[in-house]
Amino acid sequence: VQLQASGGGLVQPGGSLRLSCAASGFTSDYYAIGWFRQAPGKEREGVACISSSDSDGSSYYVDAVKGRSTFSRDHAKNTVYLRLNSLKPEDTGVYYCARGPLGSSCPPVRYDLWGQGTLVTVSS
Repeated sequence: VQLQASGGGLVQPGGSLRLSCAASGFTSDYYAIGWFRQAPGKEREGVACISSSDSDGSSYYVDAVKGRSTFSRDHAKNTVYLRLNSLKPEDTGVYYCARGPLGSSCPPVRYDLWGQGTLVTVSS
């Protein structure tokens, strides 16, 4: 049972990235999936969350990324995607995905499974 985050990289300001969170050992549709980031020298912060398909499937975005981010799910690949547009230097950090409890909506009461991080660097 694990989550695998990927899709980070170096991108210029104004560019876009699609982060992937691939699940194995469980069906990600049935869980809330959250994305977090940790900027250099700062604490980890929540970025976005998508509720389980068993609940209302709603998405939640923090103000810093609202309007620039979109969630999607690929059921066949058991993967959750977070697309980040109009990237800014302050979006730089290590991005992590995490799983909430079975059937949870956002925000879940806890996250019980974490993937490794993927580094996003926004710089010209």
